[in-house]
Amino acid sequence: MGSLEGKVAFITGAARGQGRAHALRLAGEGADIIALDICADIDSMDYPNAAPADLDDTVKLVEDLGRRIVARHADVRDADAVDDVVREGVDEFGRLDIVVANAGIVRLTEGSQRRQIFRDIIDVNLVGVWNTVESAIPALIDGGRGGSIVITSSSAGLKATGTGRAGGQAYAAAKRGLVGLMQVWANHLGPHSIRVNTIHPTGVATGMVMNETMAKLFEANDVAVAAMQNVLPIQILQPEDVAGAVAWLVSDEGRFITGTAWPLDAGFAVRA
Repeated sequence: MGSLEGKVAFITGAARGQGRAHALRLAGEGADIIALDICADIDSMDYPNAAPADLDDTVKLVEDLGRRIVARHADVRDADAVDDVVREGVDEFGRLDIVVANAGIVRLTEGSQRRQIFRDIIDVNLVGVWNTVESAIPALIDGGRGGSIVITSSSAGLKATGTGRAGGQAYAAAKRGLVGLMQVWANHLGPHSIRVNTIHPTGVATGMVMNETMAKLFEANDVAVAAMQNVLPIQILQPEDVAGAVAWLVSDEGRFITGTAWPLDAGFAVRA
């Protein structure tokens, strides 16, 4: 039996990257999965989001592990749609124990629609997380078993770098804002034995980073990425690295940990 046998996890951004890695790792530990992903592009961003086929692949991979999964296309900016996915998943599985609020977007290049870029990133990365957790809280409390909420922030949520670009500004603001939300929720939900923490990865090899636009920025040593250096000789994390840490945090072994901002950053935060 895995450490999460019989539990149910709700994961956003689950079609690929970190979200898929979380789904597979938690399923491997025995959890059933409620998965959500927009599976569509956002016009103001400069790279493609996951496609419907990616979410289909996540479903197959979870089922190959012998676990059940409810997977739906939904935009975390749409609170009613998120409510519907949570409701359907809880109706199917009868409980909810874990939330991984992982969906996020970024744009580090210049763009003519500065206001739209800023607003879209804030809406997905900050408002979308609020919608996700807000939808899940009633089921977590009603279960009476406690629970664990993990919010994917970023190394930029602890140590932002200078940029005049709207996307970088919005990304840092949203990811730092998640720390404040986490602390409020940790205090509010602690009496219900519901733990809330943020994680702060450095660069991770996902579709948000491994794309043509980002490759050009790195090739040019653009100012938006030049400061993104880790202390350890690890250029980039794999999604499975982050998923392993999250699996431990949501397990009973992490039952005493709440209200923390956990750097998973190969030393990025302490780099001089």
